[in-house]
Amino acid sequence: MLEEQASLRNIGIFAHVDAGKTTTTEQILYKSGSIRALGSVDTGTAQTDSLDVERERGISVKASVTRFPWQGVTINLVDTPGHVDFLSEVERCLRVMDGAVLIISAVEGVQSQTEVIWQALHELQIPTILYINKMDRVGAAPMVVLEQIRQLLSAGAVPIQAPNGVEDSFVGAVDLLPADVGGGCKANPDIHAYEAWAEPYRTMLVEAAAERDDRLMLQYLEQEDITTAELAPVIAAAVKQAACYPVLFGASNRGIGVQQLMDAMVGLLPAPTGRRDVAVAGVVFKLEKDVAMGRIAYVRLYDGVIQNRATILNYTRGLEEKVTQIRHVEGQKVVDTGLLGAGDIAAVYGWSRARIGDIVGSPAGVPGEKRLAIPLLTVQVHWRNDAEYPAVVAALQELADEDPLLDLQWLQEERELHLKVMGRIQMEIITDVLKRRFGLEASLGAPSVIYKETPIRRGEGYIAYTMPKPCWAILRFLIEPGEQGSGLQYSSSVRNEHLLESYQNEVARRVPMALQYGLRGWEVTDLRVTLIEGEHHVWHTHPLDFVIATPMGVMDGLARTGTKLLEPLLRFRLSTPEEFGGKLMNELVMMRGNFDTPALRNGRMDIEGMLPVATSLDFPSRLGSLTKGRGTLTAWFAGYQDAPPEVAMERTRRGVNPLDQSKYILAVRNALTQL
Repeated sequence: MLEEQASLRNIGIFAHVDAGKTTTTEQILYKSGSIRALGSVDTGTAQTDSLDVERERGISVKASVTRFPWQGVTINLVDTPGHVDFLSEVERCLRVMDGAVLIISAVEGVQSQTEVIWQALHELQIPTILYINKMDRVGAAPMVVLEQIRQLLSAGAVPIQAPNGVEDSFVGAVDLLPADVGGGCKANPDIHAYEAWAEPYRTMLVEAAAERDDRLMLQYLEQEDITTAELAPVIAAAVKQAACYPVLFGASNRGIGVQQLMDAMVGLLPAPTGRRDVAVAGVVFKLEKDVAMGRIAYVRLYDGVIQNRATILNYTRGLEEKVTQIRHVEGQKVVDTGLLGAGDIAAVYGWSRARIGDIVGSPAGVPGEKRLAIPLLTVQVHWRNDAEYPAVVAALQELADEDPLLDLQWLQEERELHLKVMGRIQMEIITDVLKRRFGLEASLGAPSVIYKETPIRRGEGYIAYTMPKPCWAILRFLIEPGEQGSGLQYSSSVRNEHLLESYQNEVARRVPMALQYGLRGWEVTDLRVTLIEGEHHVWHTHPLDFVIATPMGVMDGLARTGTKLLEPLLRFRLSTPEEFGGKLMNELVMMRGNFDTPALRNGRMDIEGMLPVATSLDFPSRLGSLTKGRGTLTAWFAGYQDAPPEVAMERTRRGVNPLDQSKYILAVRNALTQL
């Protein structure tokens, strides 16, 4: 590995909202010397909260990229939003991280967003440090939270610190590993020097190491003492392989435990890999707009080197753009570097046509995405007067470039604009950004739930598009129901001599578009579509013929299979005082919720189950009055399931339905108005 990469780390910092993520980042920047004074989330002075709306609301809306030095290593740190409405920002950052810090409150414990992020980190095999924050808060219970982590997240979570002091007067933590692998102390006492309260933590650490090393296992079984020097290399190797997850403790608002966390980031999380002497391969994971410099593309480079004035291929867009400047953000400074090397992250200027998720250079070596954010609501945008209409369109197109999941639908004939959103907080942020950034007074209508459709049975769709001449495109699709959550699976069994590869590629591109509207007007999902027959004509076929034929063939197949409605569901965890339990269970039943037998603990009732999104939109706001402010609710997207027969939601199709083949052909050929 090159020396530059060995002294580099790319680390994302993640958490459920209000777990102290931005406060921890602020302390890290301060202790590293990157900022001279500590900012605060409460006062709106945090370094990584750059938007006015973030400072005022005290929540992160956008991911923030910064850079700081520690122990001879340069760390690119990405601070991500904690609120579920901005999960798309988290999703994009996960793709470019080599390591992660997941922050968990010592009071609230594992929450819904914690579990969602953890699942993604685990599936992507990203080495992760678990940091239990807010240990100075009344009600902090580190052992309880640690047990939650081991039950709900991973049994491989092991403390490399033991909390030093009683829970309600936390003053620090004693390190169980030496400094060069993440501990903050230069020397550690022998096992016999630890107080009795440290023993359970050290036992977990010893057992975790013994499971991964035969020699240590033998010592453990024979009840021989195992020193920290023997533990350290085994634990460090396991962490880098994402087979073990170190747990640390702290109180970031007081700066306690932050230095140990920084030591662990350097000592336990891996350096990036990649080669500089090969072709460029990278991905755009964040966009910003600068008034003077224009669009800023944040790039993680996996291979190669990008320099100022270089012309780089945007593989996704099929175009080349010139680099005008390359910068690193280091605390309160912006440093012009002129170079971005393999394994590093930087802000690239000059790419005016770049979009989120674009691959630059070669796609080889660029990892795939892990989808977390699924917008469940759609809203219509309204503006004050006709004069502002073009400006609103342009502003929303710019915002959609920065967050593709907004999926802006511009219906020009109807003069309508529609967005997909995650929730009401995101809606409020969008209107706020339109006002502050673009000077536009726009509003969003009432949110509507996004339903989907799926085929009922197996069937075939056929189209022979041979009239009016000149045209020739014959297609036959086999459409089959897929497994729940499988999305669209497309394949072709047609030989190239029957249908040229270029025509087959066009069909493959058009099938997902054709499925945006099903028989009920919703996107069709969870199905397998196979092209089983295809034919072109040597003289009569034009490539655009398959653009027209594909939607007609697909819709013909859906008409034969029929479709059923799918509705989005949330998995929830509800905790309430017992006296409100009966009322809440009745509310859940009225909302068509399903739940397990409630568990009673210390005068409180815990209920877990599933709720339809459509019936529970206002439930979080009503919970406070139903429980006199003493109930807590966590919920996260659980997937789409069959809607009951009484739910018959339909959406108006935009444009001509391909089932009306004659009219559809004329419409696509722009000949409909001539009739």
